[in-house]
Amino acid sequence: MGVVNVTPDSFSDGGEWFTPDAALRHGLSLIAEGADILDVGGESTRPGAERVPEGEELRRVIPVIREFTARGVPVSVDTTRAAVAQAAVEAGAVIINDVSGGLADPEIHQVVARTGVVYVAMHWRGHADVMDRLAHYDDVVTDVRTELAQRVTELRAAGVADHQIVLDPGLGFAKPGSANWPLLARLDELLADGFPVLVGASRKRFLGHLLAGADGQPAAPLERDRATAAISALAAAAGAWCVRVHEAQGTADAVRVASAWTGARNVGEDAR
Repeated sequence: MGVVNVTPDSFSDGGEWFTPDAALRHGLSLIAEGADILDVGGESTRPGAERVPEGEELRRVIPVIREFTARGVPVSVDTTRAAVAQAAVEAGAVIINDVSGGLADPEIHQVVARTGVVYVAMHWRGHADVMDRLAHYDDVVTDVRTELAQRVTELRAAGVADHQIVLDPGLGFAKPGSANWPLLARLDELLADGFPVLVGASRKRFLGHLLAGADGQPAAPLERDRATAAISALAAAAGAWCVRVHEAQGTADAVRVASAWTGARNVGEDAR
């Protein structure tokens, strides 16, 4: 899943793809590099970001979604708003990627049930301007699984079928750096709940801290792509359904390696 931020204030690319033409060029480049899906978002969820009006979010994403779908590109809309999700599906989006899991706008579950599209429910505790104050866990993996199970219960109650649901542990959202690694290392526990899993580690803060230089300064977002590709390979080998990334070619190569690795291992196990 290649990220197309149609925003002026993204943490990862600083508004480089803010205009529709630039977003279109970038998205098609991601597809050429190996992305299977484009995730189009019009509202930054970087820590501390303020919300944009609904009308502005619609203005940013709908023309871009129409352009991609007209070219046969599978599109996911990255939104927490029911009205934006509905308009995006009408424009051709086949996935709703909701970082709030429906907590920001519960009506979005009705959109999912009504349209039948795939829905990514991410673990979330609050909007970008407050999420860092909500990062308290007993056991982060257990707590995330429990809270995602609540989202599944709410989705089912709204009439959403299980085959529509994808879960996302929400790396970096209301999670300090150290809390993200157990979610990755114990990905099998989240997979055990029976739903496809999306991993969105790309260029996140915890990678910047991991790659900090001798002076202790975190690596800049654009310097985190190799580490992102490593996580993509490990997530693929663990059985993740999809990884969401800003740079596609490194991850596409990494996933091919993981596929060959696990395929050879499975052949060896079958032969024994």
